[in-house]
Amino acid sequence: MTNHAYSQSVKYHSTEHYNKKVAAFEKMDAINDSSIVMIGNSLTEYAGDWSKLLKKKNVINRGIAGDDATGISHRLVQILPGKPKAIFLMLGINDILQGRSAQTVSAQCQKIIETIRRQSPETQVFFQSILPINETFEQMQDHEDASVVIRQVNAAMKKYCKQNDLVYIDLYSKFVRHGTHDLRRDMTQDGLHLNAFGYKVWAFQLNKYMNRL
Repeated sequence: MTNHAYSQSVKYHSTEHYNKKVAAFEKMDAINDSSIVMIGNSLTEYAGDWSKLLKKKNVINRGIAGDDATGISHRLVQILPGKPKAIFLMLGINDILQGRSAQTVSAQCQKIIETIRRQSPETQVFFQSILPINETFEQMQDHEDASVVIRQVNAAMKKYCKQNDLVYIDLYSKFVRHGTHDLRRDMTQDGLHLNAFGYKVWAFQLNKYMNRL
């Protein structure tokens, strides 16, 4: 990626962590057509080594804590020129927690997918549903409407993926406590982020799709 593209990427996000991560990605080995790229926010970043977690080579972590759809959209300049084999998208929760509507978040997700398909048509795109949150945790109590919006975005994206011949991965149903809309307490540390067991469940679900690659 050119220095100009890099500067265009970082200027859309003001957090120091975001800028440091984008700069670090710039120095890493280039993504190529054997790469499987995990794109997302803290949920993706905090998994650490996805290759180890999924027991598959060439899985690259491109998650940044706090990132939203705008940031992810502008980071595609570091990813798409390499024409990766596959991209697994996990985004939307930070946009929702910032108060954006389901319609807005869904449109942002679709725009990112359309950019990927236009610029790297051979890349297989896998859209992962937004995970539930648990509002019974103190730090999540100010987001009482978020669970409704999460379900609305997931429904919209499931429909979009079906209409556009894309793989929609329903993680939500694997993480929600039966009979509620809450993230299971045994999978989270704070009502939003996952613990080791949560990542184990996530990896188990993704391995079904990794076997196709």
